[in-house]
Amino acid sequence: MPMPDLAGAAHYARERLKRELSPHLTYHSLTHTCDDVVVAATYLAQRLGLVSEVLLLVQTAAWYHDIGFVIARHNHETHSIAIAAEMLPVYGYCAAQINEIAGMIAATRIPQMPQTISEQVVADADLDVLGRADFAQRNQALRAETAAYLRPMGDAEWYAAQFGFLRAHTYWTAAARKYRDAGKRRNIDLLQTRLLAAGGA
Repeated sequence: MPMPDLAGAAHYARERLKRELSPHLTYHSLTHTCDDVVVAATYLAQRLGLVSEVLLLVQTAAWYHDIGFVIARHNHETHSIAIAAEMLPVYGYCAAQINEIAGMIAATRIPQMPQTISEQVVADADLDVLGRADFAQRNQALRAETAAYLRPMGDAEWYAAQFGFLRAHTYWTAAARKYRDAGKRRNIDLLQTRLLAAGGA
């Protein structure tokens, strides 16, 4: 059985994200998918020895995990799964492969509850930024997006929420923990400093 056309499926996702994402999605942007999640998912999958079809399905899930934002921000994972189910057969994906990809996309929903190693990889890739050096910059993009769609938050409220989220978070895969835990600890310290400066607890 021939391998699915990942390049074609990725091109479709990239072009649709580029055309249809709202400019108010300052965090859940094309950059988040292309430069953050696809890159991190590929890296983690390879470090864990996932190859061939499994790697291809992980990469496909990374490309499609946020495509549902072109429909709605709320419940975007369900929309992402629906778009994947509609479009991936065009690129040679079979029903079983699409079902696996749907599981990986669903695993990015907060709170994350991945069941398989592939789902853990995509879940970790989606939150790779928590341990990165550009966390502060990307977190401000998330704050702007939250203000646009929900409501603005003051410094103390925002930093308290982010500090609590990072402290409660644990990467699922050993590869992500090895790769990002040290950076995440630094980002927790940064948030704590900013929270104290803002007069938070």
